[in-house]
This record gives sequence, structure tokens and C-alpha cells, in this order.
Amino acid sequence: MPADEAEARAVQDTLRSRVVLDEPGPPPGTGRVTGVDVAYDDERDVVVAAAVVLDGATFEVVAETTAVGRVTFPYVPGLLAFREIPTVLAALESLPVDPGLVICDGYGRAHPRRFGLASHLGVLTGLPVIGVAKNPFTFSYEQPGPRRGDWSPLLDGEEEVGRALRTQDGVKPVFVSVGHRTGLDNACAHTLRLTRDFRQPETTRRADSLCRKALREAAV
Repeated sequence: MPADEAEARAVQDTLRSRVVLDEPGPPPGTGRVTGVDVAYDDERDVVVAAAVVLDGATFEVVAETTAVGRVTFPYVPGLLAFREIPTVLAALESLPVDPGLVICDGYGRAHPRRFGLASHLGVLTGLPVIGVAKNPFTFSYEQPGPRRGDWSPLLDGEEEVGRALRTQDGVKPVFVSVGHRTGLDNACAHTLRLTRDFRQPETTRRADSLCRKALREAAV
């Protein structure tokens, strides 16, 4: 774990060079998809991570696990991965099956240093990872069309760092970005497949529910 902010940024700079951006990633509806999410108890400096593996075709739960850890890095925008990575890794490593594509409730390339949680997790695990976030962080976008599947580029200046994707008719978009070993078109296709009924991917919804339950039960 980095000792301070400067060291954390240096770690990001080093690991960012290992991000793989020229693989399309697994096709939607195949293999497994895994949602990861975290919940915090700030009073106790506790973080709980959950990983929920779904069958990519049926959405049936294949496996799920949680891990409990201590928050050991301060809250710094742009460096949140360092608060979450150790516990998320512990959850993923305790899964009894290969997770397949991992979906984070957060960012990949859509990050000021182009290295959000989804990229960080992908580099450390070697897995294909995408980020699907609830808000655009610091980036700009035009509202996509009103229909499910409509999208617009998420921009840092003129650089496309992700997409604002409408997952349900007339509902606020989500913000999709590539983490590692997956293309942006494919990341959006996976996101649409995983949002049949709700704004957020089913993977995120399941992981969010599980980590909140585990946090309530954590006796740390």
C-alpha cells in the first residue's frame, strides 16, 4: 500500500502502462460476468467487498463471496482505488470459479489519470474489466437520446474516455469506460445486456446488496 498521495500517483503511472486496450473482450451472453462493489463503515474504518458471479446467458448466480478489510488509505479523489483494491482482490481471490468479465461500480479510462478502479483491478488480476459508474466524474457529455441504447461520448476535452449510455427509456444514463482487455463497444454491449430491467447492471445490483448485508453483519 502506498505511503502517501505522491507514491500512489507513482504507482498509477507505473501500472497504467500495462493496461491492454487492443482486445475486444468476451462477447456478451457468454461465459461468466462478475460484479464487484464495496461498502464502508467510516466510524470503524471498515470496508467490505463483494463479488457475485453470474452466468452470462441466464444471470443465474454461479458463486458469490465477500471480504472484510480495514481502510488504510485516506479519501482522495482520483485515488479511491487504493482504499478498495486490497479487499476487492481478497473477495475475487476467494471465488471458487473463474470470474470471467468483471464489472466495477466505478471507472476505468474515465479517470483524470486514465487509471480508475476498473483499470487497476484489471492490471493486477489480468482479467477483462469494465467500469459502469452512476455519474460522469469530472468529464463532460451531451445528453444521449431518450431511448435505451442511445449514447454519447464522455469527453475530456476532445478525448473520448467513455460513454454516457441510456440503459432504460427516459432514465438517467450510466457512464461506461474500459478498464482492461475489453473494447468500449463491447463494454457498452455488456452493459446493455446486464440492464434488462434496471438502470444499473444486474451484476452491480447483486454485489451492492451483498456487500451492504455483509457490512451489517461484519463484527470487526
